[in-house]
Amino acid sequence: MQQTAHSVTPTHTIYEFRQNGITLHFVFFTPAILSDLDVLSRPVTYLTWTAESADAAPHQVSVLLDVDPVIAVNDRSQQINSFRNQTATLNVLSTGSQDQKLLNRSGDDLRIDWGYFHLAVPKDPHYATFLAPHAAKAFAATGQLPTTDTMDMPERADHSASALSTIIDFGTINPHAVTRTEPVTRHILLSYTDDYAIQYLQRNLRPYWQRNNMPVDQMLDQAEQQYATLEARGEALDKELTADLIKVGGEHYAYIAILSYRQAIAAHKLVADANGDPMLFAKENFSNGCIATVDVLYPSAPIFLFFNPKLLEAQLLPVLEYSSLARWKFPFSPHDLGQYPLANGQVYGGGEKTEEDQMPVEESGNMIILVDAVARAEGTPQLAQRYWPTLTKWAEYLNLHGLDPEFQLTTDDFAGHVAHNANLSIKAIDALAAYADLAHLLKQETVAKQYQASAKEKAAKWITMAKEGDHYKIAFNSPNTWSQKYNLVWDKILDYNLFPNSVRDSEVAFYLTRLNLYGLPLDSRADYTKLDWSIWTATLASNPVQFNAIVDPIYRWTNETPTRVPLTDWYDTKTGKQVGFQARSVVGGVFIKALSDKQLTAKWRAKSTAPEIIQLPVVR
Repeated sequence: MQQTAHSVTPTHTIYEFRQNGITLHFVFFTPAILSDLDVLSRPVTYLTWTAESADAAPHQVSVLLDVDPVIAVNDRSQQINSFRNQTATLNVLSTGSQDQKLLNRSGDDLRIDWGYFHLAVPKDPHYATFLAPHAAKAFAATGQLPTTDTMDMPERADHSASALSTIIDFGTINPHAVTRTEPVTRHILLSYTDDYAIQYLQRNLRPYWQRNNMPVDQMLDQAEQQYATLEARGEALDKELTADLIKVGGEHYAYIAILSYRQAIAAHKLVADANGDPMLFAKENFSNGCIATVDVLYPSAPIFLFFNPKLLEAQLLPVLEYSSLARWKFPFSPHDLGQYPLANGQVYGGGEKTEEDQMPVEESGNMIILVDAVARAEGTPQLAQRYWPTLTKWAEYLNLHGLDPEFQLTTDDFAGHVAHNANLSIKAIDALAAYADLAHLLKQETVAKQYQASAKEKAAKWITMAKEGDHYKIAFNSPNTWSQKYNLVWDKILDYNLFPNSVRDSEVAFYLTRLNLYGLPLDSRADYTKLDWSIWTATLASNPVQFNAIVDPIYRWTNETPTRVPLTDWYDTKTGKQVGFQARSVVGGVFIKALSDKQLTAKWRAKSTAPEIIQLPVVR
């Protein structure tokens, strides 16, 4: 069929096809509702088809969906078992590896090969399921599939392996039939379940939805029973959030944020600790596969702070717990907890052994700022109180080394080591103010005053050290340079107010003279940029005209980039081509503009503490 339309909303991707008098709407719906952890962690996506006649003539319509069993293994050399089951409301086809080597290895460009993929259809005569090879070829030729399942299991997951297939019958689509109402809609469920999802400090943790040992069949039945309700909730979220994003940042900003929404969430796994508390682990996709990378949590934090700060706390908790152990001997924050899905200790740089290629100022500043942001959002410093000695050690390190950082890496490690980094210095200074704020919340007023004074003093020194004519340098000792000072964004959002407005205003005015066709370069060294940081920098703007001047080229890039990959965050501002990275959670940083609106943030956070009531349409 010919694709005639498509649209993307926060929770839906919608396609329209037309051919031979038939219009077919095809919708992917993932209820990624950040206010509802049970639904968020449930591994189910709904596929929905709606068929109608476009030419006032009757049509007989059926659709085939087939799933290659390679979806459940790392590569086609592996053996798989495919089988069928029934639940109370569904017929289910499943496939998974024969070996089921649970949490047996880690890496970046790897696919899960334990657990099972499920294709589930309602128990309804309009759906038929099959385990048969070459399903698409047979269906195209005859409209049918073999009536017997392949029973020779296990089999290699090669191209001749048995597909999980369903034929969905829409019957006769006839607008003149008295007994039939147009259009006709059918749906199915797709799911991937893994009994254990993450290994944290040698403990295997269950997915959050399975924290009370819910069986898979019960989870699938619950998902089927809640389909209509969740669909209504998803549509309501899409409509309300889109309107709010347009209001706060304009249509182009809203488009970019919506494009980022599901990707930012998907690059995580929500699991339950031994006591049932949520822990959220990010994977550093298409980089090195690290798990719980602190300088990935930092750029993605805005989406979680905006919708549900509990989810950011669930990311910080494992890092803080690990950092408080005797095995972590350094006076600064770790970079990561391992390589996904094994969070058993840092692997980046010198690991737990040396300070080589660590990010001391970067990660310590990230953690302290985010802990303070969570304390502000939740109205309690309980997380800081629990790990106060660790946070204090990091604050002391920043107080000594943060103003003029030594030769070390930052989150933008692809650009190499930089000494005297001005943007990194801003992060350290804001982190000292964050620590002072936490001390105040914990009623340690002497400490609070000491660190607040230190932050103010260092901010004043920074202005003198970084100033170069009409802008501020990339590094204190590097004349004729510039860089995006995206870390300044927290100074306003968290009300530290260490830097005068003139710093932001002069930087933004300078940036507007450095724009390329597809955006603002990260700094004066190269033409590439980072999507997340560019939106942070745009949020420094004092008016919509300046904000849009930085955002509009990014919007243009999303539509004109010649690189067809899941949304990249690292691209060339002149050619629009991907430089590296894709499918990463850091795109959640796009929500920094929404987070900067305190009234809007309060509105959406309230949804995570109050049950949502959706008025379903009355069916007559």
